[in-house]
Amino acid sequence: MVITSSIISIGIIIASFTVGLVFYFLLSDLQKKEKKKHIEEVMSQLINFVIFIWVGKILFNLSLFLQEPMTILAYPADTSAFYLAVLFTAVTIVYKSICKNVDILAFVDVFAHVFLTASFFYEFMQLVLNNSYSLGYLIILAALLIMFVSMRGRLPMPMLLMTVFVGWTAGVLVLTFIQPFATVFGYIIEPWFIGLFFVGSLLIMFVSKRKKDA
Repeated sequence: MVITSSIISIGIIIASFTVGLVFYFLLSDLQKKEKKKHIEEVMSQLINFVIFIWVGKILFNLSLFLQEPMTILAYPADTSAFYLAVLFTAVTIVYKSICKNVDILAFVDVFAHVFLTASFFYEFMQLVLNNSYSLGYLIILAALLIMFVSMRGRLPMPMLLMTVFVGWTAGVLVLTFIQPFATVFGYIIEPWFIGLFFVGSLLIMFVSKRKKDA
């Protein structure tokens, strides 16, 4: 039963990001070749993220993994593995920015497109499956997605991304206090992690902007 539920959850997440990527491809005004390049970069980071989650599952359950490896691999990752995957992904993005000259602001622009759409689709599916706690987050995502799409071209991209980012952080933080819990793609998010994530992301974007302006 647990394995079946895990497979369904993974299927919904894959479908959600597929919708997000298609949404970006259809709405972006970039050239087709450039859009494909950005999509490939986002997909590469998503694959890295999944690998990092598996690494986290193993590290946090190392003794059990050595005894019964299939047991660990069959069950979904917990929040600790999710946090570790976020940290490793951030380090990877910073490394690519420094050593491979990846434009972080351009990456964040594409990822915001994909993430907001994928999150909205995921939470909508959760609501359909009778998860009432998805409603609050769904409303926040709908507002951010509408703002992100409607304000493109009207605000400078760094300002728009910062507005969306602050809105998402504030919205999820509020949910952690008015609900028993708040989740992102099924993973429970703690207030301390939201604060740490916010500060870390600001630093990464600030360094990226200074590097670009230099």
